[in-house]
Amino acid sequence: MFDKIKETLESKPCAVIAVDGMCASGKTTLTSLLSEEFGFEIVHMDDFFLPFDMRTEKRLSQPGGNIHYERFVEEVIIPLKENRDFEYNVFDCSSGKYGKKRKFHYGRPVIIEGSYSLHPEIPDIYDLKIFLQISSEAQLERIKKRNGDQALEVFKEKWIPFENNYFDAFGIREKCDIITEVKIK
Repeated sequence: MFDKIKETLESKPCAVIAVDGMCASGKTTLTSLLSEEFGFEIVHMDDFFLPFDMRTEKRLSQPGGNIHYERFVEEVIIPLKENRDFEYNVFDCSSGKYGKKRKFHYGRPVIIEGSYSLHPEIPDIYDLKIFLQISSEAQLERIKKRNGDQALEVFKEKWIPFENNYFDAFGIREKCDIITEVKIK
């Protein structure tokens, strides 16, 4: 994977890379490592969860409908396509409000990190697409460790099926240049 990333950056120093995949598969950890190694700016899809007032039954019935794609395209994708600086407000899921601003300066490679980063509502501007997967058993173990027992039940009943529906409905794995499975010892 690192060789493919190096090759991509050699051909396009301001490359845009997507890291999509299953929850608890290591997307955030991987992108942090890549940022340290290659100087990537990181945009987190979690910053673009759908505001509470937009969470209608119709919207949430759509695969991946829990992301505010319209805002993501306007505030991130369009500036990236135009090779210019951009900023956006981070959405805080616990309060349902927008918080701090994140600013990005054109000239560095960018990783769009998180589930739903390859949704068809987002124009394909990616120079490389990576998908991380993990066994169900390891996924549940990591979620429990990271989020606790109560949140684990919510993930099992709601978020994991929601993500799997998105992956399957849009053939997300098949769109990726690199598919890798996270192994836990």
